[in-house]
Parts: sequence; structure tokens; C-alpha cells
Amino acid sequence: MFDLDFSAAHPLTAHGWDDGFAESFTPYAGQGFVPGRIVRVDRGRVDVVVPEGDGVRTVPADTALVATSDPMRVPCTGDWAVIDLENGLTGDHLDGVVRALLPRRTAFLRSASSKRSEGQILAANVDHAVIAVSSADALDLGRIERFVSLAWEGGAQPLVVLTKADLAGGPDTVAHLVADAESAAPGVQVLAVSSATGDGIDLLSAVLAGGTSVLLGQSGAGKSTLANALLGEEVQLVQAIRDRDGKGRHTTTTRDLRALPCGGVLIDTPGLRGVGMWDAGAGLARTFSDVESLAEGCRFHDCAHEAEPGCAVQEAVESGELPVRRLESYRKLLRENQRIVAKTDARLRAELRRDWKQKQALGRHMLERKRGPQR
Repeated sequence: MFDLDFSAAHPLTAHGWDDGFAESFTPYAGQGFVPGRIVRVDRGRVDVVVPEGDGVRTVPADTALVATSDPMRVPCTGDWAVIDLENGLTGDHLDGVVRALLPRRTAFLRSASSKRSEGQILAANVDHAVIAVSSADALDLGRIERFVSLAWEGGAQPLVVLTKADLAGGPDTVAHLVADAESAAPGVQVLAVSSATGDGIDLLSAVLAGGTSVLLGQSGAGKSTLANALLGEEVQLVQAIRDRDGKGRHTTTTRDLRALPCGGVLIDTPGLRGVGMWDAGAGLARTFSDVESLAEGCRFHDCAHEAEPGCAVQEAVESGELPVRRLESYRKLLRENQRIVAKTDARLRAELRRDWKQKQALGRHMLERKRGPQR
């Protein structure tokens, strides 16, 4: 039977095992099962790290017993699972079977890239969401705000990492880029690093030590190079940026969990071309805490911050206290999030339709007033 006693010398400690997960595993402990952490997912089969003596080993396992049509319950990298090692399909090169998933503490979710109203979990049980952004290109602050909102919503601590700092154009430019990124992510640490020179890597390693981190970003952001620098070895192939458009090509093709030399583990992910919102209202409120704080001073509690009298947000824009780009990004992400939620929430759909009709009626009224009485 698997020993549930937690200690610093426990075989799975380096992969994130602790008292909380041990307690969740308790109902399965007397059935001959062992806990394991999913380190890779590929077409319905997973690689899982499980205890073996004083160490660990990685085994391939089947997920048929936890198959589900709910994309939010599909096993993903970072999940803790209940593993049956005695009934693995050894003839099919599978050494174990996933019997159940332990409850997730956190998850980084986005809307799926399909036309269906589905969410997709990119990583589970993560402590830090490392958002890699290239310093060699113009910063897309709206994209940073999008990633940070999803990280907050999922329960992870976001961390913005400006990669390729050696190509940014000098210390002054890097300082400006850090300040710009900080303005898009209030309360979030922003670090500038260079995998080529090693600058900032030790500090980043210290921040990530001991926990589970997921590395996120666009293709070409330098994620694979950064992963190699953090892991201390060439575990990811690095491809050059395309000359014709400056965009990267997918180097990482699966989400893999690997142990960090400094302690903790890192989940590397493929480059993300699209990151859609997914029911991230609380995350948006935290990312745009400056806008939300200003909104408390608006005359109307349901102010849309457009043309209403007594709008504290618009007054801040006019005075230069709040950048207009920031407000526009806030509106854009709110609208997108509302559309996603409305697809699965009939009450919200009705509210949005009602608001839309009221705005149409108000627009017609204002147009008639502008035209004046018709003769």
C-alpha cells in the first residue's frame, strides 16, 4: 500500500506532492493504487511519474476509465491522478491505468479554438503562470492583459517575463519595456531576462523554486530557449524566427512537465496563437483594478464609461490619469468574456439582449432629437 506520510524526502515531493494531495488520495490508498502526476498528454494516453522505492519512474498510462465528453474534466499536464499499476495493458506498452483525477487546486483555462462553446485547460495545479513576451518586438499590452486575467481567474500567480532582453536596445529601453508591462499588469512582477547572456535567469529560477510553473506565450517569444535555460539542459529544440514576418514556428508540440534544478517543476506549452477569454470576470477585475477603482466614483453604478454624465473613468482618461488604450482593452476583454459566458448562460443572454435593445432605443431617441421636429 502507498505510504501517505508526507516528508521532505518523499519521492513525489519534488513534483509537488504535499499533505493536501495526500489527503485527497486517502480514499484510494487501501485499494492497491498509487498517486502519480501527469507529465505529458498525447492522444488520450498519458505519461505519469509515480513513486518507486526511494525514487520515481515515469510510466505510460491509459485514460479510458476517466474518458469524458466534458473538456473541463479531460486529464491534462499537471493533474494528480490515481494510478492502477497492476492492471496496465502491458501488451499495448501501457504500464498503468488512470482510475481517477484528484481535485484540481488551480487551472489555466482558455476558450477552445473551435466554434463550440468549450473551455480548454492548458495546465493544472500550477502556482505560477509565466507569461513570456519578447523584448525584441513591440509589446502587445492587450495580450499581456489577456494572459494575466486568465492566470488570476485560474488561481495562479501571474509573472510576466520579458525575454531576449539582450536584443531590446539597451538598459534604458529594457527599463521602459518593464514599466510598460507593469502598467498593463498591476501587482504583477515583471522580469527582464536573456537566455543568451544569462541575465535575470537566476532571479527567475529563485522565484519559481519549489512550486509548479507553466510557461506560456506566442511562438517566437523565446519560450523553448527560456525553458532550456531554466532546466539547465537542451530539452527543447529551438527554431529560428521566420525572416519574412518575424513570427516564430512551433517548437514545443506537447505540454510537458519537467523537474527544475532549483526545485519545483516547469510545464512548457506550445506557442499560443489565440488565447480566448473563458469566464474570467474576477480575473479581469483584478487585472484592471485601476479601472475598477475609478469606476467606484461614477455617478451611476451601471455606468458603461462611454458618454454618461459624472463618469469618473472618462474624467480620468481626459485628465491623462488613465490611458485610453487601457480603457479600450478593458471594454474589449469584458465584451469578449460576456459573449463566452452568454453562450452557456441563458439569463446573461437575456440581459445582454435587453441592454442592446435599450441602447438601440436610446440611439434612435438621440438621433430624433438631433434632427429636430419634422415638418
